[in-house]
Amino acid sequence: MAHPRMSAVTTSLSVSSAVAMSLSVVLLLGGAPAVGASTVHVDDLGDGARGRGTESDPYRDLQLAMDAAADGDTISILPGTYEARPSSFTEELCGNCEEHKTAVSATRGFYVGGKSLTLAGSGATETTLVTNAGYGIFFEDSQRSSITALRITGGRRDADGMATDAGVVARRSHVTIAGVDISDNDGRHDDVVVGICGVIGREGAELLVTECTITNNGWDGIALYRGATAYIADNTISVGRGAGIGVTWDASAVVLRNRISGYWKGIGSFGSSTVVVRNNEVFDNLGWGLVATGTSSMEASNNVVTRNGNCGVALWSEDAILVLSRNIITENGWRDEWVCPRVGVWLNGDAANLDARFNDVWGNVEGDYHDMDELTGSNGNISLDPQFADSLDFHLLPGSPCLGAGGPSAADPDGGPSDMGSHRGPEARRSAKPSARPHE
Repeated sequence: MAHPRMSAVTTSLSVSSAVAMSLSVVLLLGGAPAVGASTVHVDDLGDGARGRGTESDPYRDLQLAMDAAADGDTISILPGTYEARPSSFTEELCGNCEEHKTAVSATRGFYVGGKSLTLAGSGATETTLVTNAGYGIFFEDSQRSSITALRITGGRRDADGMATDAGVVARRSHVTIAGVDISDNDGRHDDVVVGICGVIGREGAELLVTECTITNNGWDGIALYRGATAYIADNTISVGRGAGIGVTWDASAVVLRNRISGYWKGIGSFGSSTVVVRNNEVFDNLGWGLVATGTSSMEASNNVVTRNGNCGVALWSEDAILVLSRNIITENGWRDEWVCPRVGVWLNGDAANLDARFNDVWGNVEGDYHDMDELTGSNGNISLDPQFADSLDFHLLPGSPCLGAGGPSAADPDGGPSDMGSHRGPEARRSAKPSARPHE
């Protein structure tokens, strides 16, 4: 007889899949320009003029262009550097406080409120937004907005430790973030431990974050709070404190084909969140690679989780659910124990809530499985060198024991038996390019 929690796994994962499909449809619709929408032009000519927003006489100030634009307009941001003039504000709700109705003081750099705009840069190396604030670009009640082809940098940590600071913050908004470099938002405040995230979605935000570089920020790469949903795919998220991707409260996310490295921790589900994690590469983080805790549910398949400082994967509470399939979990535990044992898979919860099939768990410093039964040899689980192409390229070499070893429940894109690891399985449509290891 199936454990009652296992039926909850099926329900939770179905909900996440439905969220992903709904986001895809809505975001595609949201990408269409509104009837009568215009293009507003802005250029940092530095000549002291105001401009009229036309191609021949662009606005000189980006926030002025945002304020003047109508709902549905596109703002064409020409090459240059655009400095925000930060403003202070107080919000009545706290995105990540135990008591939601907690007043929080914060600053915002650029602001889009009550309307939808497309912020179109000229390329991430050409158009730079320096936010000088805790909430770098703050979207509020904005239902079809997007940011593309620019860099967001220069965030400054707010003094209020409860402020949900990030390069991009979305609240009750629907925002696409595509091809954006969110980096070096690392301004610190001496009295606040928490830094500045890359992206935060909160209070019902719907996000599509794709093909972005999120690096060297002061806290989580992407964080979701309080009913936010997100489709997070094909990003490089590296070098920061906190977690690469953290999903908490009742948020949900589908997380596909990202490379996450150089953080304290990798991908985590907390609170009552529901997360689908597929075809990611989570490596060279200081603590854990993947974790499910609280009453959350995580389904993780076809991921590579390797060389993380402590444990590779952990089920971290009695009520959380973790389903593992076709993952490669290897060589974790290279630093002294900090947040979890130096092992491949750690069970710190109810064994009935962990379902692990067709995984390769191998070469972890203090053992492959900890506080649980040894699973090697059962349900398709193996413990063999996966034979990666090299230390940053996780393709499998010919002769790898992980080839064709993913079991009958999933197929590779070519229709053959699924391999283990990040480059195969149903979601393996493409992969991020290898990049330099952050600790070198």
